[in-house]
Amino acid sequence: MKAPDNRVLIPALERIPARPSGAVLVLTGEAMGTSWMVRAVGDPADGPRLTAAVREEIARVDGQMSHWRPDSALSRFNAADRGSAHALPQPFAEVLACAMSLAEQTDGAFDPTLGALVDLWGFGPPGPRADVPADAEIDTARAAGGWRRLQQDADARWIQPGGLRLDLSGVAKGFAVDAVSDRLTAEGAPHHLAEIGGELRGHGIKPDGRPWWVELEQPTGLDGPRMLAALHALSVATSGDQVRVFEHDGRAFSHTLDGRTGRPVDNGVASVSVLHPSAMQADALASALTVMGPDAGIAHAERKGLAVRLILRGPDGLEERFSPALTAMLDDVS
Repeated sequence: MKAPDNRVLIPALERIPARPSGAVLVLTGEAMGTSWMVRAVGDPADGPRLTAAVREEIARVDGQMSHWRPDSALSRFNAADRGSAHALPQPFAEVLACAMSLAEQTDGAFDPTLGALVDLWGFGPPGPRADVPADAEIDTARAAGGWRRLQQDADARWIQPGGLRLDLSGVAKGFAVDAVSDRLTAEGAPHHLAEIGGELRGHGIKPDGRPWWVELEQPTGLDGPRMLAALHALSVATSGDQVRVFEHDGRAFSHTLDGRTGRPVDNGVASVSVLHPSAMQADALASALTVMGPDAGIAHAERKGLAVRLILRGPDGLEERFSPALTAMLDDVS
């Protein structure tokens, strides 16, 4: 029997959306240190207006949460005096609250306070480094962070405990995708696919009645058919160990750091893809499950009903593991 050419993931739908009229507009640009693309159903005359709306949403997120911009609200918090209290602007406050909630749920596998460690390992604004940090340097940077050090006062203001540096790169991009999607709907283009740097969210369908099909990212060397997902009111994010790698003495170090050890993850996880209605949640969960590792990651996904694909580096090469929620969406197409 011929092996399937594709494997497809189809979410359960309460109803099939009515076909929209119009053309599929393709809007593109660059922001947040990466590229973005939107495919939206509408009148071609609306292209400039929709492009401006997308840029506005992304710029708002970048201006508040970028750790690369010294004038961002996040950078100002990182540089603030010890004990100072900060009423953060929306959506910064919303994203940080989400990140802290996930930090608690995962016992720190996701931690938004690792800015000092990110910089130390060469993945932040100071730029790449030529060697591996010394143990004492790692201990110092690790002590500067830790999600439990970050607290709020009685007025819900966030307190800078001194030296703590936020890094929301594992969640802000997903939030930006959600913000763009919501803005497109508000602008009269509810049928669209929004993507920023590989994080995607789809809503509605194409004029021909087909869904927004996207191929899940996977590391080089994984044999087998492609895996496609129909993104209708659904997002997908992938975290992998082949992107932003630090190399030293022939060894590659992943950009995903475990705040509990202060070091890049090295647990056999090559890639994690998460499908979730929220791109912000999918983005953060992909990072968290990578840090958790294969067994704890799948167990967490099962407890929470998350649709997750893990790709692991085993003794015989790359292998896949699926959560029950993802298996329930899976179908083979020859």
